[in-house]
Amino acid sequence: MSIDPSSILYFEWGFVRISATLVFTWLTMGILVGMSFLITRSIRKSRNLTKGQHMLEATIEVVNQQIKDIAQQDPKPYLPFIATLFVFILSANVFSLIPGFISPTGSLNTTIALALAVFFAVPFFGIGSQGLLGYLKDYAKPSIVMLPFNIISELSRTLSLAIRLYGNVMSTSVIVAILLGVIPLFFPIVIQLLGLLTGVIQAYIFAILAIVYIASATSNQKKENRNE
Repeated sequence: MSIDPSSILYFEWGFVRISATLVFTWLTMGILVGMSFLITRSIRKSRNLTKGQHMLEATIEVVNQQIKDIAQQDPKPYLPFIATLFVFILSANVFSLIPGFISPTGSLNTTIALALAVFFAVPFFGIGSQGLLGYLKDYAKPSIVMLPFNIISELSRTLSLAIRLYGNVMSTSVIVAILLGVIPLFFPIVIQLLGLLTGVIQAYIFAILAIVYIASATSNQKKENRNE
C-alpha cells in the first residue's frame, strides 16, 4: 500500500518524474476548468438562472461573507485566491470517493505547495496594503527582540498548514484501506463518508487560516488609517 501518491510513478526519464500526485492534480484542475467553462458560458442576469450559476453564486457568496466576517475588510482583493484554495482542496477530497481516483492532497508535495502559496500570499497582500517598510516593521513589533521569533512563527505556521492537511487526508485513506482488508464492505463505506466530511472541514480550515494570516498582515495599516 502506497501512503503517499508521489511514490506511485507512471513515467520517469532522467529528472522528469510523472507521479500519481501530478497526474491527479492535473485531472482535478482539468475538471474544475471544464466545469467553470460550462457554468460561466451561460451566465445571465435574469431571474431564470441555471442550477450551475446558482451553485457558483452561492459558493462565491459564502466565501465572500466568510472573508468579510473574519478579516473585517473588503473581501474583493482576497476572494479569488481564497476561493481557489477552498474549491481545489474541497474538490480533490470529494473526487477521492470516485473509485481509482487518488486525492492529490494526500501527498505531502501538494500540501507543501498549497502552504507555500499562502506563505507568499501573506507578504504579497501585506506589502500591497502597508507598503514594504510598513510590512517589514511588523516583524519587529513590539520590539526588535521579537524579530527572529516572528520569522520563526511565519515558517512554523506554513509547515503546520502543510502537515495538518496532509495528515488528515492521508490518515483517512490508510484507515479505509486497512478496514477493507479485514472487515465487510459496509463499515469502510461509513468511514469513507466520514473521511469526506473531514476533507470538507479541512478545506474550510485551510481557507480560514489563510484568511487569518493574510488579514494579520493587512489589518495594521487599516487600523492606523482609522485611528487617524
